[in-house]
Amino acid sequence: MSRVRTGGMVTAVLVATALLTCGCQAGSGGSSKGAALTVSTTTAIIADLVRNVGGDRVDVASVVPHHGDPHSYEPSPGDAARIAKSDLVFSNGLLLEEPGIMKMIHTNAPKSTPKVPISEKLEQYGGSVIKLKEDLGLNVLWLGWAVEGEVAGDGSQVRTTATKLEGPGDLHVYLTDTLGTPQSYIDSTDGFDKKDSFALPPEAHTHVNWVFSRPGTYRLTVQGQTETLDGKTTPAGSGTMTFVVGDTPVPQGKTVLDGGHADVAVNAQTRTVQVRSDDPTTGRRTHHPADSVVLSVPDQAKAPVPKEETYRFLGRSGADIWVLPQAVIGKHVHGEMDPHAWEDVANAEAYVRRIEAELIKADPEGKPAYERNAARYLKQLAALDDEVARKLARVPEPNRKLITTHDAFGYLAHAYGMEVAGFVVPVPSREPSAAEIAALRTTIRDKKVPAVFLEPNLAARADVLRRVAEDEGVGICTVYGDSFDDKIHDYVAMMRHNANELARCLGREGS
Repeated sequence: MSRVRTGGMVTAVLVATALLTCGCQAGSGGSSKGAALTVSTTTAIIADLVRNVGGDRVDVASVVPHHGDPHSYEPSPGDAARIAKSDLVFSNGLLLEEPGIMKMIHTNAPKSTPKVPISEKLEQYGGSVIKLKEDLGLNVLWLGWAVEGEVAGDGSQVRTTATKLEGPGDLHVYLTDTLGTPQSYIDSTDGFDKKDSFALPPEAHTHVNWVFSRPGTYRLTVQGQTETLDGKTTPAGSGTMTFVVGDTPVPQGKTVLDGGHADVAVNAQTRTVQVRSDDPTTGRRTHHPADSVVLSVPDQAKAPVPKEETYRFLGRSGADIWVLPQAVIGKHVHGEMDPHAWEDVANAEAYVRRIEAELIKADPEGKPAYERNAARYLKQLAALDDEVARKLARVPEPNRKLITTHDAFGYLAHAYGMEVAGFVVPVPSREPSAAEIAALRTTIRDKKVPAVFLEPNLAARADVLRRVAEDEGVGICTVYGDSFDDKIHDYVAMMRHNANELARCLGREGS
């Protein structure tokens, strides 16, 4: 690879870019008649990489379609039928995909079919992974759910069920999906039963909204259990958390969590329920026994029940509720490591090497073709890497800041000398407050960003970001993260668009 990184900046050795005139390599079209392998992938980006290596010897299709979001896509019966006929299945791994996608794959793929999470062995093929950073600077506690500890068996998950609530009012725990529709997980208004639960895969984490109907002290007890695809269940511990809502005195002798990022964490291995919190300054993680902490929901978290009919389960429109917000809209289950590794082209080269190795393993007779196709495509990606580096190196250093709708660009920033200044989404379940909009304006002003960036498939998330950007007079541009669309159909075109758009919008023209 001809790119050189020095002191956080990127310099590039100029190379011929004739290979980059087209993103349509051999085998990048639809299905191949008489193909040696039927291959399924979870995303269109991975499918495109497989086509470039496999050529006519592979018939490849993606589960998540163009415009789709792998974090939230719900697979169809047609997807399951395709998986059942696949000789090889590639996923990204690192919990990029919505858990239902992975469960569908493990349930329907033949046992003999290799299921390859490409990014989970990326280092062995010359790539690298980085930790996922989450910091939205909320002014109240950001409380999610997590699963820790190893769980045996493909497709296994851990289910957390609410079993008891003591307090002056009702509790709702729900998720707001990408289109703004609430999905209830826990609802105390009619008592608790099996439906007051949700499941996560091992080492996963998700964001949810916590809503309390009245101020006071609440005690919530939850029970964890592991579930395997063959229907076996194992207890995974229980725990009780205390919440103080509104202007309520805090019980003595407890650790108070009132800001930053925390999770209710079920450890399937030790069979315990704890609350883990991350220090917003140092990033240091602390695990607290569930009964040793108090989770604060202060009066500043008070908000009205939204007027939309879909929120009537929270009460009448306009009634007071106290909310710990989801912070990231849409289903957003993930682990510790950032899964969006392909945004560094050097990592896409590692994806290709892994794909080449797995195709050869599954179809030894095709080895010469796979090696020839991979070598050709790797040259193209090396030239693309230099092109992206060269274009982004022209962006003035003060402008090298990204504000996006979705935290998918850490690798791009790390590889090409940029800074993720923030991923900004509307706070779910309610209209953003004046203070939150003011904070967003302040971020844009303080960072002096020339533009903000929306992803085409997530544009519905970005109303607030778009409005504030318009008010502040900064540019509104597009970058591609997890998905293609009607304009961008392949990885090379996607990364070239991203480089051009970033250089245009953050360069001297946009400042």
